[in-house]
Amino acid sequence: MEIFNLTGHELSEKLKSKKISCVELIESIFSRIEKVESKIDAFVFLSKEHALKKAKEIDNSESKGGFAGIPIAIKDNICTKGITTTCSSKILQNYVPPYNATVVDLLEKEGMIIIGKTNLDEFAMGSSTENSAFKTTKNPWDTERVPGGSSGGSAAAVSSDEATLALGSDTGGSIRQPAAFCGIVGLKPTYGRVSRYGLVAFASSLDQIGPLTKDVTDAAILLSIIGKYDKKDSTSANIPEKDYTKSLVKNVKNLKIGVPKELFSEGINEDVKSA
Repeated sequence: MEIFNLTGHELSEKLKSKKISCVELIESIFSRIEKVESKIDAFVFLSKEHALKKAKEIDNSESKGGFAGIPIAIKDNICTKGITTTCSSKILQNYVPPYNATVVDLLEKEGMIIIGKTNLDEFAMGSSTENSAFKTTKNPWDTERVPGGSSGGSAAAVSSDEATLALGSDTGGSIRQPAAFCGIVGLKPTYGRVSRYGLVAFASSLDQIGPLTKDVTDAAILLSIIGKYDKKDSTSANIPEKDYTKSLVKNVKNLKIGVPKELFSEGINEDVKSA
């Protein structure tokens, strides 16, 4: 198994035990990107030079966050200071925000490394990532099919091992649907759990930023990092912070899951129904 195949928590253990360096990790990720990105088109911007600089700083630092050095991709409707934020629209093609979204500040505080910005349906209005003004993202499992949307670039980047983790945004399914299409984990947090400050709005009363990851543990860790109260967002919930990894050991024997009967409409594919 290659370095780029591993989950965030697996990589974190290897970094802490010095089995790999942060520079080795970032070089592995970008080697993977160079190999497959032309087939997937997950990214609208890559920041290799910046990522390698941060990796060297982390390798030389004694004080490190729990997920320090872990590479992450950011959906391009989330503001990144000094890095273009286009919403995959030519209207914002040259827009460089003078500030970070709160979630980006939290990632950087943790020591995580932003490797690039991912493609989306223009202004997050779509469900296939075909409506980007720049490119059409493909599903890594079958490049003749769509990855879902609007966070299709983030989902495809994680699924194809071009990114260890990613952030997306979800208004009506834009994290959950592409995660399902690409065979990864996607979570729309409860409204108010994650700050929307710095997210280019689609529908402010519904939008939430959330994780796209290779497994549930990474999703729990990433939500614990970004799920903090923010005074800059009037809809941010001022509630205690949680370590969501503690929920991973609970017994699910009596857990009930509701499936809306409306999902089983006429014409549904038998494979989908049986799944």
